[in-house]
Amino acid sequence: MNSWKNRNNYSALLFVFSFFSFALIFLRFSQIMVLGEINGEDLESKIDALYTKNNSLQANRGTIYDRYGNPIALDAKSYKMLGILTDQWSNDKNPQYITDKEGIAGILSKHINLSKEEILKYLNKEVDQVEFGSAGNNLSYHTVEKIKKELDETDLRGIVFEEKQKRLYPNGTFASHTVGLAQYSEQKDEDEIEEKELVGVSGLEKSFDELLTGTNGRKVYKKDSLGYLVPNLKNEEVTPVDGDDLYVSLNHKLQAHLEIILDKVQSENKAKAITANVLDAKTGEILASSQRPSFNATTLEDIETWQNLLTEYTFEPGSTLKVLTLAAAIEEGIYAPNNYYKSGTIQVHGGKVSDHNPNGWGWISQLEGLSRSSNVLFVNLIDQMGHDVWKEYLDAFGFGQQTGIELLNEQAGTNPYKWPLQKVNTGFGQGLTVTPIQMLQAFSAIAKPGELSRPRLIKKTVSSSDLSEDNYGIVELDSPISKETAEKTLAYLKQATEMEHAVAKAYKKEGHSIAAKTGTAQLVDPATGKYSSSKFVHSVIALFPAENPEYLVYITVQEPSYSDDARTGSEVVQKIYHPLVDRVIDFNQEIESNHSEGENIQYIETPSYLDMTVDEAIDAVAELKNNYTLIGSGDEIVQQLPYPNTPLFKEQQVILMTNGASTMPDLTHWSRNDVLKVAELTGTTMNFVGEGYVVEQDLAAGSYMEPGEEITIILSSEDPLEDPLDEASEESIEDD
Repeated sequence: MNSWKNRNNYSALLFVFSFFSFALIFLRFSQIMVLGEINGEDLESKIDALYTKNNSLQANRGTIYDRYGNPIALDAKSYKMLGILTDQWSNDKNPQYITDKEGIAGILSKHINLSKEEILKYLNKEVDQVEFGSAGNNLSYHTVEKIKKELDETDLRGIVFEEKQKRLYPNGTFASHTVGLAQYSEQKDEDEIEEKELVGVSGLEKSFDELLTGTNGRKVYKKDSLGYLVPNLKNEEVTPVDGDDLYVSLNHKLQAHLEIILDKVQSENKAKAITANVLDAKTGEILASSQRPSFNATTLEDIETWQNLLTEYTFEPGSTLKVLTLAAAIEEGIYAPNNYYKSGTIQVHGGKVSDHNPNGWGWISQLEGLSRSSNVLFVNLIDQMGHDVWKEYLDAFGFGQQTGIELLNEQAGTNPYKWPLQKVNTGFGQGLTVTPIQMLQAFSAIAKPGELSRPRLIKKTVSSSDLSEDNYGIVELDSPISKETAEKTLAYLKQATEMEHAVAKAYKKEGHSIAAKTGTAQLVDPATGKYSSSKFVHSVIALFPAENPEYLVYITVQEPSYSDDARTGSEVVQKIYHPLVDRVIDFNQEIESNHSEGENIQYIETPSYLDMTVDEAIDAVAELKNNYTLIGSGDEIVQQLPYPNTPLFKEQQVILMTNGASTMPDLTHWSRNDVLKVAELTGTTMNFVGEGYVVEQDLAAGSYMEPGEEITIILSSEDPLEDPLDEASEESIEDD
């Protein structure tokens, strides 16, 4: 009886518990249905987020052009191909992984530079996802569409493509530290959507990052649980806004020639640092500017330093600064070219100052002292004008201050100016430090009589939205010297350059009027804190035509090694100076005869050779009169450099890659930059020995190249075919 009663009680309790549990569940579901949320989270937005896809639409970064519209830095779109080998990311109804490896390999081998067997090696790897090395990278839109079409026609799945934007620097090593770099940075926007954006990290790319950077758009759409687009729903799309374009003052032809000159000199004389700059004396625009060490901005090859020597390299300028001391002395009325003084060595302010010939040349005129670059002369001039007056001139010329040029991290240099001996030493360029950009600015007061111009790199910016232009004009500063003083300085300097015993005699140009001054500045030995007897910065400043300068050239070479054709620091400088000045003169004559900036456009848009037969592509390149190189053993072009629709410059080599296996081209006489393009296309590693042009390769021409293979390339500083910079050696004399 009790057992039956207990059983009834248990059943009743179970009924009550079940009723209340059901009631609670019912109430909970009712709450969810009515309120549409659980634990404070909106279920509708959760579901919407699950099936709503947000894609960022990338804006193009603005293009950087030279003064005539030749591209220096621009965006290029390409694709990377991936193979999906796992089934964990798809379902049985909609498989998105590779099931027919043979079929996939057969199709891909028609369109990329890999054989069917090589592709199968990738597809048989024990991984979830596979890339195809350089052969599957940087694919064009045209190639991608052809692959997709064949895959769709044969109902093969598992090959996907990632679109990527890359920053292209079509000229390789080309004012690389000044133009700078833009690289990808991943970040999230306000809606937590991941975006990849090109960000300027150095040079003008960084200084003008805000102007060059566009505004990304977005595309919002919905997919069902199988990954298909939901039909009959309106997709949201916000169009991206591209960045604005930047036109710099550089002259493409002159800059390219300067890079060739510096490559040659650096390979032969291996200086610790070289700077070379050409300034338009009338406008302050920098027409060419480079340095060594430098780097290839596309491949990032040879990066030794991020320091832009134009604005960040500080050094004691040496005797080139005597030109400014001369100008100050003329302005103060104390320079008398026909007055005589005792040269050689002078005891002054508790120390000793000597000419580069300590015994001197006896009693000589001040004009001869200028010609011989006599330190004693300039110490006398500083003492006569007064130390405080000279300090005012140094400040007015801009030393110890930033110029404000459009580059970050500009250094101001130093001028302690504390002790009498140090003060007079500044008169011949020792005891203070400067930057190349400060020297260009200071000398503009001589080059453009009566005016001091801030050097500049920017000509204009162009809006991507309405093509409106913002032009950058000349920036005039107060000059410490008059027009008459500048003209007299040029006249005396020209006379001094042309005198028989002039230290700058080797910098004359027959048939051209040039005012030049050389410099050899001792470096401080960090171990002793004293001036070194073996480490120097050699330099030259040249203004021409001397009567009314149009150009200013300033070159510095720090601690070069010597060669058969350059046994002194001055001779190393001349190896840069003469071919550079010759080319500046040639360009000036071209501009005057053309009367049109349009004649200086140096490129066309590269045609697409993709899908052409080898013979068709070769004929098409021949019509443009460009050289070409063929890589591969196939019958159809699948990749090319330069990429389609990017700049192709006059005399630039076109590299064509066929389907099938990669074959090694004959690289003899190629430059390092061109060899790196082959490495970029084929995925091989090129190990360089030496500098200059290719004279030997350890993989014979015509041999098959494997992705990842290491190939040794031997370079020599002399191009066996032609040396366009070879010039008759000029008389060399001791430089100061």
